[in-house]
Amino acid sequence: MTTTMATTMTSTAMRRLGRDDMTATATVEYARMLRLLRSLDAADWSKPTDCDEWDVRAVVAHLVGTVESSTFREQVRVARAGSKVAKRRGRPQVDGINEIHVRERDGVAPAALLARLEAAAPAFIRFRARVPALLRRVKMPTPLSRKLSVGELVDLIYTRDVWIHRADICTATHREMELTRDHDGRIVADVVAEWAGAHQQPFTLELDGPAGGSFAVGDGGPSMRLDANEFCRFVSGRTHGDGLLATQVLF
Repeated sequence: MTTTMATTMTSTAMRRLGRDDMTATATVEYARMLRLLRSLDAADWSKPTDCDEWDVRAVVAHLVGTVESSTFREQVRVARAGSKVAKRRGRPQVDGINEIHVRERDGVAPAALLARLEAAAPAFIRFRARVPALLRRVKMPTPLSRKLSVGELVDLIYTRDVWIHRADICTATHREMELTRDHDGRIVADVVAEWAGAHQQPFTLELDGPAGGSFAVGDGGPSMRLDANEFCRFVSGRTHGDGLLATQVLF
């Protein structure tokens, strides 16, 4: 990731999240996701989300598929199967992997999905922590204009994915998202830092809410003020953005 722009951020800007933060951040994020899922009514699981073709149950099936891939053998199997699906559909590999996750858990009841997520998440976090240094440097293609290292995937993107899907489920079920400055604020600040490095333009950004903060790079750029969750929905591609908000980062 580009970090030059991030170092000039002001106010609530924080150091980039990395390997040393992964276990604690991922553990909190899965705990918050599980609390949210336990609060859902039966009807909530079939509500549509902002993820194309996925209702709440499918989003959770995808998350379960991710955490149940906690061995290198399973990672390779799913990647190969996902690549075939993606090639047939002319889509990025990650879309094919996600489809495999959901398809292989089709028909699994919500209660069972919740139980499987709770059971598998700790082992998946341990698996991420054990990825060796040589493998962490391997680069993978992404739907965006840059490659992603395995280290970035295991340290950042897997946790961001859970976070943004928690926001998806809250939006779909009209629930307030559990947010705190020390956890969600750091995730959002890391997203801002990557976004700033991606577009390399001056800006002033005020993000409201518990996960928000004040950020500025350079002089003469646009000034923006919006909710922190809304900002992440723009830069994740869930909402169409104009200007700098059209720059997307990986989730």
